[in-house]
Amino acid sequence: MEQATNNAPRSPDIVDLRSLCAAAELGSLGRAAIRLHVSQPALSKRLHNLEALVGVELLERSPQGVKLTPAGRRLYEQARKLLQQADAIDEVISAVKRAGGPTRLAASHSAVEAFVGEVLGQLGSEQGQLRMELVSANSSVVRDLVADGRADIGVAASRPHHTPYPGVRELPVTDDEVVCAVPRGHPWCMRESISISEFLRTPMVVRDVGSNSRWTVDAVLAERGLEMAPPLVEAASPHAARREARAHRAPILVSRLVLIGHDFHELAVQGLHFPRQFVLVLPAYGEPAGNVARMAELLQKAAANWRTRVLEHR
Repeated sequence: MEQATNNAPRSPDIVDLRSLCAAAELGSLGRAAIRLHVSQPALSKRLHNLEALVGVELLERSPQGVKLTPAGRRLYEQARKLLQQADAIDEVISAVKRAGGPTRLAASHSAVEAFVGEVLGQLGSEQGQLRMELVSANSSVVRDLVADGRADIGVAASRPHHTPYPGVRELPVTDDEVVCAVPRGHPWCMRESISISEFLRTPMVVRDVGSNSRWTVDAVLAERGLEMAPPLVEAASPHAARREARAHRAPILVSRLVLIGHDFHELAVQGLHFPRQFVLVLPAYGEPAGNVARMAELLQKAAANWRTRVLEHR
């Protein structure tokens, strides 16, 4: 009896199964390693250990990436079910540990100035049972905080066709656009649009280079082979950008959502658009539950309300 127990096949480690699923879903060992916060050699070792345990290759490897073999597909389908159960257990454990504690929300500066502020107001009234700890940062930092487990949920801006961030999942919340606007009294206030040449040669108040607003504008211009004049001012937040634009009576480039209720006149740039989205940022695995799910619901409703205000304002 003891001999049979010693010869029983070893079950795969859950970390090895998670490695297989990440590689299969992302199609790249490099991206899978980033998602799992391990080095690529460490990930490759996990996968080789799993293949040695099973006795067959589970992934086809090529310069273009990786994909599942037929045997790998069979194991992946069952491993995904097991990981979903493990994630649910992890969520319960985390909820028990944090019982009574605040939900940790990370949000971009633009999102905080727009619809996240509405959620804060709700928490101060009818949603008093749900406490929140807020960190405001650039969108790239928001993703890092959620991926590292330092935030339970995030709100960030996302440019169309961007490279997915491996450590998180993103759910669309509302459309947005980076727009050109001028403060009251600026000569352009009497106009509805400006030409591309006017746009490119005019120094403007812009966001800092680490912001999604700046990244979105730079990416669109790079695709067209265009380049703006050097910035008049680089601002760390939309609030700072509006203040500098008023002080210099200069054009500004910011999210349309942060101009509602402020004395700025939006102008179209003929032939140029800078679209993007706001997204909910969640951990790569598991579904939001409890207070995190409630927070996600409040954020989605607030974003929808703010989007309605934007349409009415226009």
